[in-house]
Amino acid sequence: MSAGGIAAAAAPAAAPVIEARGVDLTFATADGPVEALKAVDLTIRKGEFVSFIGPSGCGKTTFLRCVAALERPTAGTLTVNGMSADDARRARAYGYVFQAAGLYPWRTIAGNVRLPLEIMGYPRAEQEARVKAVLAMVELTDFERKFPWQLSGGMQQRASIARALAFDADVLLMDEPFGALDEIVRDRLNEELLRLWARTAKTTLFVTHSIPEAVYLSTRIVVMSPRPGRITDVIDSPLPRARPLEIRDSRTFIEIAQRVREGLRAGHGDAV
Repeated sequence: MSAGGIAAAAAPAAAPVIEARGVDLTFATADGPVEALKAVDLTIRKGEFVSFIGPSGCGKTTFLRCVAALERPTAGTLTVNGMSADDARRARAYGYVFQAAGLYPWRTIAGNVRLPLEIMGYPRAEQEARVKAVLAMVELTDFERKFPWQLSGGMQQRASIARALAFDADVLLMDEPFGALDEIVRDRLNEELLRLWARTAKTTLFVTHSIPEAVYLSTRIVVMSPRPGRITDVIDSPLPRARPLEIRDSRTFIEIAQRVREGLRAGHGDAV
């Protein structure tokens, strides 16, 4: 039995997709070195949905950027699918969904989703087939000829998710993709994301500042401390994979949320 009376789920038998061991990252700045990550140990297995939560500046996004080979750890080891992050990037192992949708305004929605396929040199017929399939997944089939400015913020983020899924990467990295949306739209996209995850079985790493969002979406929740970012708790969720929004009123959901809050408070205490 884990802290807060929550029964920890059994560890998945699947092979590790992400392995971090003793990962540190220190940035050199004009004001001196800044420790962004400190002694991060984490294993993420195939098909998991893992959320990262912590205060601003705690290293959540930095860790995702390390997985994506956009930053390099200054100590420790980090592997993706058993290879270095650089090799995984070259192997197109991940798709990345940023905080802003980042769609090019002069390209249609289909054109934006097609862009990575064009860069990677996929044949035109395969590009069209993949674009059609992923737009159907995110329920944007009727909007492929629209331009980003003609869509709502939530629809733009769905297009961004489709673009990240277009080349069928093993890992989906999501950096607070719904943070700027209102609560009603966010709830709907949370439901849609869970359905999409169930259909694709992508290993998903998701950064958020929202405790309810982290608890609702995740098979595991990684709680991080203020800078330097350390893991203060890893919570295995006993919630069923089929999760209506009403599950947020359940006793188990509330207990998990309370444990996340306790982990966040403990991290602040350690940082003092």
